[in-house]
Amino acid sequence: MRNSRRGDVDPFIVMDVMENARQAEASGRDIIHMEVGQPATGAPYAAIKALSAKMQSAPLGYTVSLGIPELRQRIARLYKEWYGIDLSAERVVITAGSSAGFLLSFISLFETGENVAIGDPGYPSYRNILKSLGLNPVRIETSSDTRFQPAAKHLDGLDIQGLLVASPANPTGTMLGKEELSDIINTCADKNISFISDEIYHGIGYGKPAVSALEISNDVYVINSFSKYFSMTGWRVGWMVVPQSHIRRIERLSQNLFICASHASQIAALHAMDCDDDLQKNCAVYRENRQILIEGLPKAGFAKFAPPDGAFYIYADVSDLTDNSLELAAEILEKAGVAVTPGLDFDPVRGHKTLRFSYAGSTADMVEGVRRLIAWHEKSTLPDH
Repeated sequence: MRNSRRGDVDPFIVMDVMENARQAEASGRDIIHMEVGQPATGAPYAAIKALSAKMQSAPLGYTVSLGIPELRQRIARLYKEWYGIDLSAERVVITAGSSAGFLLSFISLFETGENVAIGDPGYPSYRNILKSLGLNPVRIETSSDTRFQPAAKHLDGLDIQGLLVASPANPTGTMLGKEELSDIINTCADKNISFISDEIYHGIGYGKPAVSALEISNDVYVINSFSKYFSMTGWRVGWMVVPQSHIRRIERLSQNLFICASHASQIAALHAMDCDDDLQKNCAVYRENRQILIEGLPKAGFAKFAPPDGAFYIYADVSDLTDNSLELAAEILEKAGVAVTPGLDFDPVRGHKTLRFSYAGSTADMVEGVRRLIAWHEKSTLPDH
């Protein structure tokens, strides 16, 4: 059967690592998971309890495509609580996870064949969703001088119709301040470049709070999710905020592509938003885990990284150990029993010399993972070991 070149996208390597780890566990091995950005905690108990009660009282059929009004209103209120923004609930669109938000954004904003810039290192699915839609991802090779974030200066000379920025970023955990984000958004406006802000790690930070693009402009797309701060990865529910003039076009796309996000997930998400005490306890765990890795990874030979501002990742330069991060990650899984992600997932050019460590798991797992990595390091024959 014939097939389309649009389907020829690269694998999401972290999912391959996750499967290799699963197979190792199925064979009886105990694996510490530092590969996937998935909280060890589940949805807040009060959210599950509220959903259970709702399921007993009413069938959960289709919702309207934009999402249940109560959830959209609660999200609008969140922007007032977190950022001091008065946001109309009409501009909030509930999506089947942030992935659906990216798909809707790219289809709404860009014509086939147009160019959309993303920073490298960055989340690999940006690149692969763009390719599958017949769009051209344009690499912005970031470096430590901008904390691995795109900057306004990077747009000089680029022929692009869109820019996607994540702050805090995956895999580095670095953030843009309000001045830097303003410079990028204003430059995009001057150059007629559509700006998309990935804010799915907002709420998970270790210093200054993250800045929303909506604090700077209403003429942007913002994508967020209940997966990270709200600890609801498998529920597949997120949201977008779009300009007033784009609501109907996004609604039409959502009606046809998805009908709606899961009704059950929307109910749980609504009640999860009032569980801040539980969610802050989760963030305290990430903070502790972050410190464990910051102190422990150098003892395991991974000393070249910038402490993250947010999210729950450390992105380490391993160029003194290898020029093949795939092989190094495979060795660590086999010999240390720790699953980590090769940097090639996030940077197809330079990622063969980097690894990402996720500390979204339990503190006990982080302690044990670091212990195993140090033991592996002491026995390894890699350079400088």
